[in-house]
Amino acid sequence: MTNQSVPVNRPIRSVCVYCGSRDGNRPTYREGAAALGTALANAGVRLVYGGARVGLMGVIADAALAAGGEVYGVIPRSMTDRELAHTGLTELNIVETMHQRKLAMIDAADAFIAMPGGFGTLEELFEVLTWHQLGWHDKPCGLLDVDGFYAPLAACMQHMLAEDFVAARHVERVHRAAEPTRLLAMMGVAVDDQEPRTQQHRR
Repeated sequence: MTNQSVPVNRPIRSVCVYCGSRDGNRPTYREGAAALGTALANAGVRLVYGGARVGLMGVIADAALAAGGEVYGVIPRSMTDRELAHTGLTELNIVETMHQRKLAMIDAADAFIAMPGGFGTLEELFEVLTWHQLGWHDKPCGLLDVDGFYAPLAACMQHMLAEDFVAARHVERVHRAAEPTRLLAMMGVAVDDQEPRTQQHRR
């Protein structure tokens, strides 16, 4: 993994964030989600996420919207039937399957960030990392490492590298930082954490 900023060949206008449908047991997880949502909105970057109103997913969406940002959610119909969908988004795309959901989120994003989460968060993260390894995209990926949540995963990736199951270039492309604006800057987003954006200044 890298802590260095790298040049990005295309402007980053949309970032897909993978995160938990639960809050976790530390207040800092919710604080981190809110801070990332606000940072994306302040940078004029659209949030792409899983479309739910619960857990950290709801926190980041609400924060981005409150700061004047655009939020695009993608959710399977079965989850809307259980009243989990966030109905206040800029756009909500209702699909039929989880596979359609993940593909729509990948297609809509210029970069990817994983926040603290569970099995689904890791599955989505490793899918985009695998697709990059296969040469199917070259979009930046990052980990928002709230309270060292991703330290064990970073160690596991280093172990995979040491055991020669993954190339160094694929491990090193995963950016990792504890602070949202720092992570966004590392990934090539022009961040502005001074002035909150309004609805009139959205891209």
